[in-house]
Order: sequence, then structure tokens, then C-alpha cells
Amino acid sequence: MARWSSTPKESALPDLPNVAPAAFEIPDMARLTAPGIEHKPRILMLYGSLRERSYSRLLTYEGQRLLEAFGAEVRVFHANGLPLPNDAPDDHPKVKELREAMLWSEGQVWTSPERHGAMSAVMKAQIDWIPLPGGAIRPTQGRTLALMQVSGGSQSFNAVNQMRILGRWMRMVAIPNQSSVAKAWQEFEPDGRMKPSSFYDRVVDVMEELVKFTLINRGIAGYLTSRYSERKQAAAELEERRELKSL
Repeated sequence: MARWSSTPKESALPDLPNVAPAAFEIPDMARLTAPGIEHKPRILMLYGSLRERSYSRLLTYEGQRLLEAFGAEVRVFHANGLPLPNDAPDDHPKVKELREAMLWSEGQVWTSPERHGAMSAVMKAQIDWIPLPGGAIRPTQGRTLALMQVSGGSQSFNAVNQMRILGRWMRMVAIPNQSSVAKAWQEFEPDGRMKPSSFYDRVVDVMEELVKFTLINRGIAGYLTSRYSERKQAAAELEERRELKSL
């Protein structure tokens, strides 16, 4: 049986005339083994409502309790006071708080109510404040992501599906499982705790899966999201700078 090799076969590259050999890499199993990391998985939680009794916030708190029980360190960002995107400078205290939490995190949970068949404006505003420095390199790149939503009526997946598209665009590693709580107003006790149900069981599933994916992903996220096209572009830019210096 042939053994796996991470060394490119020189004989194969002539059959790929459009490939730049310097940027072409065969995935290396050794680099997919995460280094020993001692701190707890760092999870940032965002939710998309400012209501006094917000079911997306209550669901977020249930997720927080579960994540901490699974051994994670959790921060919950409260969007109260966060200005609309581009309606305040980047050094606004709430914007700085959000961006610092983004960089701190290794995984995230986004929870939104469904409004008019989509995620809420509060949820989208938080995502829109994430800066996009360095061209295609995003602060969220390589971080794991879990998605949840609450609905006032029958079960729907519009918000989680929309957020999943955004997460993919932000180059996050969105886990397969997700949670959608229908008729959320009847799924929580007056004290804000979630009632036992299949909805609650799914939340447990999602938080457990997020921690597992985060443990696997952290430490190797940069390698997982390394792309041939970007390595090729970086090599071309480096060569151009060398040529300019030689003039």
C-alpha cells in the first residue's frame, strides 16, 4: 500500500502547466497536528437584540453556561451603545471593545432573532464593524463559528442560513450543527432559564460540537486557511519589490 507523502512529485508538475511550483504545496499531516495550547478555548458570543427581554440574549446565556461547563472561556458582547457602521470613528469605545474581543477569540457564537425573514439589523451591524485590513486577510479568518436563531413563530432557518453565508465570507470555520428555537417566547421560564426540550438538547449539541472543532482548529487555523492563490500572489509581489530595489 502506498504511503502518504507531503513531498510534491516533480513528475506530476509538468502535467500542470498552469500551476506555479513555488506556491504549490501538498497538505502536510504534520502541520495539521495542533501544538500544545494550555489556555481554555476562547469563545466570543454575539447576539442580535436590544430588547429588555431578549430571547436571543437568553439563548446566548444558556450557550455560555454550557460552553463554560465544557471547559471554555467565554465573553459575551452586548451591543447596547454600539453605533451604526460608519456613524462613529474606529476608536469609539464599543467598536474597540468588539474588535478586541474578535481578535481575542478562537471561536464564536452568533445568535439572532429572525426579523422579516432575515437576521436582525443589530446582528448585522456588529458583523459590519469588523475591519477588513490587509486586503483579503480578515480578523475572523480561521476562527470556528456556531450559529443559533430564535423565532416568534414556527421553526425557520432563514437567519442561521444567512449568517452561515456571512461566516463563510468572513472565512470562518462554521460547524455543521446549528440551533433554531421556534416560538421562543414559550421556551423560557420567567427567570430567563430555558425549559427542557428537544430545542435545549440541540443547543447542548451545538455548544459541544463548537468546543470540539475549536480544540482541533486552534493553533493550525493559519495553515488550514493558507491558499495557493494567495501564496502565488504574495510570491509575485515579493519578486516585484526585489526588482524595484535592484533598479
